[in-house]
Amino acid sequence: MQNAIQKDKETTTPEFIVADRLKAVKPSATLSLTAIAQELKAQGKDVIALSVGEPDFDTPKHICQAAIKAMENGETRYTAVPGTPALRQAICDKFKKDNNLDYTPEQVIVGTGGKQVLYNALTATLNAGDEVIIPAPYWVSYPDMVLLAEGKPVIVACTQENGFRLQPEDLEAAITDKTRWVFLNSPSNPTGAAYTYDEMKALTDVLKKYPNVWIISDDIYEKLVYDDYKFVTPAEVEPELYNRTLTVNGVSKAYAMTGWRIGYAAGPVPLIKAMSKLQGQSTSNASSISQAAALAALTGPQEFLTDWCVSFKRRRDLVVEMLNEAEGLSCIVPEGAFYVFASCKDCLGKKTPNGKVIETDEDFAQYLLQEHNVVVVHGDAFGLSPFFRVSYALSDEVLEKACFRIQKACAELV
Repeated sequence: MQNAIQKDKETTTPEFIVADRLKAVKPSATLSLTAIAQELKAQGKDVIALSVGEPDFDTPKHICQAAIKAMENGETRYTAVPGTPALRQAICDKFKKDNNLDYTPEQVIVGTGGKQVLYNALTATLNAGDEVIIPAPYWVSYPDMVLLAEGKPVIVACTQENGFRLQPEDLEAAITDKTRWVFLNSPSNPTGAAYTYDEMKALTDVLKKYPNVWIISDDIYEKLVYDDYKFVTPAEVEPELYNRTLTVNGVSKAYAMTGWRIGYAAGPVPLIKAMSKLQGQSTSNASSISQAAALAALTGPQEFLTDWCVSFKRRRDLVVEMLNEAEGLSCIVPEGAFYVFASCKDCLGKKTPNGKVIETDEDFAQYLLQEHNVVVVHGDAFGLSPFFRVSYALSDEVLEKACFRIQKACAELV
C-alpha cells in the first residue's frame, strides 16, 4: 500500500514552471566558475582560480571588533529599512569628504550588498520596454538585472583601442526616447579601466542634453586606484546631473568585506524612497551587525588602504607583464580595481595538443581550466570577445605560478 501511495504521488507531481522573467536570465559566470574551482580543489586538484572578484586580505581587525561590540551591546534587532541613522550619516560624510557631494541621510539607502542596491533601483523605476545603456565590457549582472526588471539592455561596445572606455559619440548614438538609465562603472569590472575628469566631463556633457536620462554610477572600486589616477564620479564632475544620478558604493571591495554584504547609494529622495519601499517588502534592513562593521570601516583608520593598493599595483604589473609575454596574448594596463582584461585574439584558430581548435574566448578559458588548471572568465560573459578576465587579488607567488601556466598553455597551441 505504501509503495502504491508513493507511486501515485510521483505520477501526480505537477511540472515545475519557471517564471517567464527568469527564462532570459543567465547564471552569473563568475560565480559559476568560482564554484567549479572550489569543487576541483575539493577533489584534490591543484587549481588556481583567477576568477574570484574579492580581495584576498582579511577584513581589518578594528572592523571585526566593531561587529563584536555591536553584538555584545545587543544591536541584533531590526533597523530602519534604509539603514541605521549612524551609518547613513557616515555615508553622507564619506560622500562629502571624498567626492564633494552633499547628501542628507534621507537621500541614502543601505542594502544587502551593492548588487541589491542596483537591483532595487532598476526594479523600482523600469517599466516594460524601458532601455538601459550598458557599456561593454560590463559586470555580468547588469544586463540580467535589467531583464528581471522587464527593461531592455542596450549594449554599447567599448574597444581596447579606446581603453575600454565609453566614447561620448557612442553614448549619444545609443540614447533614444525610451532610455531611462545609463550605467557608468569606474574603475570597471572587468577591465579596471577608469575615466579621467576630462573623459567623464565629455560623457556628462552629452547627458546634460537629455533630461529624462538618469545615471547609475557604480563606484564600488573607488578606493582601488593606482599610479597618478584621480577618481571622479559623474555628479561631482557635473552638478547639473546631481538630481538624476544614483551614486552607488559599498564596503565589499575596498575594505575586504565581501561576505558582510553591505552596499549603499545616495540620490534624489523620491528614488531612495521608492527603493526603500521595495526593499521593505523583500529583505527589509541589511544585517544590523554588518551595518555596525560598515560604520567602523567608513569612520575608522584608512591607512591600510595605501598598503593594500601598493600590493595590488605590484600584482597588476606582474600579471600585465607576464600575460604580454605569452604568445598570442595582449593586455593594457588598467587604472584601478584588481582585474586585467586580456585579449586572446591571436590564439583563435589554433589547436590544443589534443587537436581541439580554439574558436572562441570561452574555448580558450576551457582549455586553461581543463589542461592547465587555471580558472579565468571568458570575455563573452562580460559582453566583449575575444578576451578573458584575470583577477589579481591573490598572492604574488600564486599569480606568478598561474601566469607561467598560461604562458605554457599558449606556447603549446599550434
